[in-house]
Amino acid sequence: MRTAWLLVAIVVLALDLRPPFTAAGALLPAITADLHLPPAVAGLLPTLPVVCLGVFAVAAPPLRRRWGDEGVIAVCLPLLVGGSLLRAAGGAAALFAGTVVVGAAVGIANVALPALIKREFPARVTQVTSLYTVFLTLGSSVAAAGAVPLMHAAGGSWRVPLLLLAALGVLTALVWLPLFRGRTAGSAPAAGAITSLLGSPLAWQVTAFMGLQSLLAYVVFGWMPTIAQARGLADTAAGLVLSLSTLLQAGGAMCLPLLAGRRAGQRGLAVALFALAAAGLVGFFLAPVSWIWGCSVVLGFGMGALFALALSLIGLRAGDAATAARLSGQAQAVGYLLAAMGPLLVGLLHQATGGWLAALVLLLAVCLAGATAGLGAGRPKHVGPAPAEPADART
Repeated sequence: MRTAWLLVAIVVLALDLRPPFTAAGALLPAITADLHLPPAVAGLLPTLPVVCLGVFAVAAPPLRRRWGDEGVIAVCLPLLVGGSLLRAAGGAAALFAGTVVVGAAVGIANVALPALIKREFPARVTQVTSLYTVFLTLGSSVAAAGAVPLMHAAGGSWRVPLLLLAALGVLTALVWLPLFRGRTAGSAPAAGAITSLLGSPLAWQVTAFMGLQSLLAYVVFGWMPTIAQARGLADTAAGLVLSLSTLLQAGGAMCLPLLAGRRAGQRGLAVALFALAAAGLVGFFLAPVSWIWGCSVVLGFGMGALFALALSLIGLRAGDAATAARLSGQAQAVGYLLAAMGPLLVGLLHQATGGWLAALVLLLAVCLAGATAGLGAGRPKHVGPAPAEPADART
């Protein structure tokens, strides 16, 4: 019974972790106009959450050692609710302060979930991680699509959708409440464990894989509609292309267990998925305009599967839950900080060249580097102690 309830709780939490960011992105024009934000300041709003995901990821392992996996979630959920309320409560200062609070909550929860999945589902890491990723993506898509209609239904107030996100956080906390009882803090790692992780080539290969696929994803999120319009699509159609690609990410994540099978390693799969993403990018940038829709499907599917694989590799390569927490903290701290640079680099290249070819070359280089990292991260080896159950590495 507890296992089934935990799966439900993971799904509900996944639905709650991306809407604070994607909804705010969809509402950005209305927020900018209402608060009279200068363009440079408004541009920080979609970038700040990604930076927060990286910065606050390093806080999760120490919190886990003190309060355990469920204790970390118990800390994150009030922050998530409070940050959403703060963003909707006042002016620009409250908006950005609330975004930092929400970013802290999501960044810490992002790290805690792979460790919890490794602890509770050691023989089904890929399956449960894929389930988590599917609902993470669905929550993101629904929030992006529904935020503006909710604003219009509320008489044009952008604050109402953000308040509803606080209500979603309260619901998530109620679902998790039974799981908070009776759990003790995780045991402290052995002396030198963190140093040995930072010195592990395998840990850095997992980190590179996470960071490079995240960079690719955030460039697509930020620039796909603009590039589609430059290729000749109307603004509405360009937005639908992004929505379609984002929706297909859930399909890619859902199919990951089938793609991975029960093989001990994931090297070939990692290379194949980056190759699929590269093919989608080439088509999106260079193929006839009529191909853009199909290319967005290919790109979205590949990116969704890559994201699910990146999260799965954290659990698969870690020998135990404590190591998974540290590996998750390292991979996501470095990974999201790297990802935050991607949209900026693409913008600078476009400004310098006046076109998109240089950006495509950069993204193809990212795919090549990601595939190379996958050759290392996909090996059936472990960081930290060997897992108690050999099935770990085959799920």
